[in-house]
Amino acid sequence: MRANVFPGIDAQGGDLPPRRECAETWHALVLKQLPNIELMLLIGHYAQKWHLDRSLTAGGVTGTLQRWREIYDASSRRRTMPLPHPSWRNSGWIKRNPWFETELLPILRTDIAALRRSCGWGHIPDASEPKGS
Repeated sequence: MRANVFPGIDAQGGDLPPRRECAETWHALVLKQLPNIELMLLIGHYAQKWHLDRSLTAGGVTGTLQRWREIYDASSRRRTMPLPHPSWRNSGWIKRNPWFETELLPILRTDIAALRRSCGWGHIPDASEPKGS
């Protein structure tokens, strides 16, 4: 029998927090097996709180994402990019924070494209490019 690791849904319809023992048991072991990670995406508040200093996560996801340049440019660790959790519920947040699409996403796209090229995975077409180019 396989255990269900999804923690469930809260009263407002959002995801419950991940079970703490999962990260405490497995997270460091998995990362130790992946020593050459060049870019880590911290998707959602729980991942951000786990990986970042408390001073960087003050103010929730918005406060953390407003510090994205500071987090991304930190020289003492691999490049780390905080991101909101992908959800239809975040469309309002994205509209209220247009800098996310105009400032953060272009940097992330460029970084990912460079990583793909360095791994031999080739070009990722930009949304503005005609299909088949």
